Amino acid sequence: MDITLHPIATITNKRAAPTDDFWGDTLSEITLLPHIPEDAFKGIEEFSHLEIIYFFNKADDSKIVFAGRPRGNPAWPEMGIFCQRKKDRPNHLGLCTVELVEHSGRTIKVKSLDAIDGTPVLDIKPVFKEFGLKSEIKQPAWVGELMSDYWK
Repeated sequence: MDITLHPIATITNKRAAPTDDFWGDTLSEITLLPHIPEDAFKGIEEFSHLEIIYFFNKADDSKIVFAGRPRGNPAWPEMGIFCQRKKDRPNHLGLCTVELVEHSGRTIKVKSLDAIDGTPVLDIKPVFKEFGLKSEIKQPAWVGELMSDYWK
């Protein structure tokens, strides 16, 4: 089965290349593409947070590893690709929850988006409290180490 997706917007920010850390001060603008009407953003300012689904268009299929140590760190256990959030994944999909900073016409400004300049956006969804976590998050200790500088 083939699935065809088309970008709905593009990300603009100061990040030219994917890096592992220090995304905290990155502000991004997401601008609708011409085929998407401005009305698609009508009422978006009523939400504080959004989920951005984007395509890792610079990812390289030859770098997909279905199991390996996160960031190649020998201190961390070997984990399957679906236990990691790396860009080199089978369908090159990224997902990030962001804070909406501003809405102006065809553009929204967000913070806490870990996507580089020029990244195509596939979908945007508002965060509803009712879709939030129903139980406590469980994760291995290495995740906290890996993420320690991610949002700095």
